Amino acid sequence: MNLFINQTKNWSEIKANDSWALFKIMSEFVNGYEKMSLIGPCVSIFGSARTTSDDPQYQLAKDIAEAVVKSGLGIITGGGPGIMEAANMGAKKGGGTSVGLNIKLPFEQKHNDYIDSDKLMNFEYFFVRKVMFIKYSQGFVVMPGGLGTLDELFEALTLIQTEKIKKFPIVLVGKEYWKGMLDWIKTTLLHENKIDPEDLDLITVVETKEEVVDHLHNFYKKEYFKPNF
Repeated sequence: MNLFINQTKNWSEIKANDSWALFKIMSEFVNGYEKMSLIGPCVSIFGSARTTSDDPQYQLAKDIAEAVVKSGLGIITGGGPGIMEAANMGAKKGGGTSVGLNIKLPFEQKHNDYIDSDKLMNFEYFFVRKVMFIKYSQGFVVMPGGLGTLDELFEALTLIQTEKIKKFPIVLVGKEYWKGMLDWIKTTLLHENKIDPEDLDLITVVETKEEVVDHLHNFYKKEYFKPNF
C-alpha cells in the first residue's frame, strides 16, 4: 500500500505538466489545420514502414499512388519509409500533390525524400496526426501493414460506423493478406452480433491499381469532396 501512497504524492506535479502540454497540442492542431486546408482533395495511403523497395507491395503502392494522382487526387502518407515512401514517390512521378504527415518517434523516424517541400508536417502526438488523416482524406487505401496501419484503419471504421464523420472509401489492397482478419470479423464479430451486417459494406478489398481508382471514381460520382467533419 505504501507504494501507491508514495506515487500518489507526485500526482499534482503530473497534472500541472498536463495543463501546459495543452498549448503544444493546440499549436499542432492549428498548424495542421492551416496547412491541410490548402492541399485540396487527397487520398491517404497506409502500410508498413518495414516494406523494402524490392517487395512487390512497394511497387504496387507506388503504382497506385501514381494512378490516383493522375485521376486528379493528391496523396497523403505518414511521411516515413516503406509503403509511405513508395506512395509519395508515386505521387511525385505522377506529377501530383505529395503530402507527408511525419511522426516524431524515440528512434527518430526520418521523413522520405518524395514529399513536396511545403507539404511536410512533423507531429509530436499521434492523435493530432490521426485527426489530420481523418479530416482531410477523401479515402483510405490500406496496404499490408502492422499495428499502426490497423490503428488507422479501425479508427476510420469506428468513426464512420458511429456517424462521427461522413462515409468515405476504405480500400484494402491484397485479398490474401487481409483474408484472415476479414474472416474473423465475419465469423466472430458478425456471428456474435458485435457488428451489423452493413458494417462490412464499409470495406472494399482489391488487388490492382485500376480497382482502387475505379472504386474511388464510382464513390465520388455521387458525393462531393469536402473535409469529413
